[in-house]
Amino acid sequence: MFSGIVEALGTLSEIRSEPPGVWLVVREPKIAAESSVADSIAVNGCCLTVVAVEGETVAFQAGPETLARTNLGKLAPGSPVNLERSLVLGERLGGHFVSGHIDGTGTLAERRDEGDWSTFWFSLPRELSRQMAPKASIAVDGVSLTIVESLPDRFSVALIPFTLSVTTLGSLKPGDMVNLETDLLAKYVQRLDEARLWN
Repeated sequence: MFSGIVEALGTLSEIRSEPPGVWLVVREPKIAAESSVADSIAVNGCCLTVVAVEGETVAFQAGPETLARTNLGKLAPGSPVNLERSLVLGERLGGHFVSGHIDGTGTLAERRDEGDWSTFWFSLPRELSRQMAPKASIAVDGVSLTIVESLPDRFSVALIPFTLSVTTLGSLKPGDMVNLETDLLAKYVQRLDEARLWN
């Protein structure tokens, strides 16, 4: 379980082929120093298991399902990635509860920069928009954000300068793909509503 508060920006330093999947090797000294094999780390919001720690790098295995359903399969060596280690009980919880299980991908459709602040509009599959509402939470590439407007095929978020500077969101351009995880509560509410029709 995660909070959507990014701890560090890492760099994808290597992609090792391991058919049918890959090893993703990420360089980030602080995260590597405090990680162990079998730890869970959200990489662009996708919960992955640490399979090796070597110096300033941590390595993860990603299978075909993960590569197809997230933006991890589109990354290249040198790509920046958002990193967050799993929550520790008893610590303060910023953001919102994030499982690290990506629901789908979206695309940055429009970016409006006003000084150091930005409003982003993301397009997304309609089935995900049913789990969204204004003022609700959304994780975009693992970053906990508040939805400003929610339409059937897109939603907007307002980004403060700090978030733009310490996450991968600041470098996004229209057309870029992002990982999306909708709010856990919204999923259960939708499922309960659908279950009423089963009887």
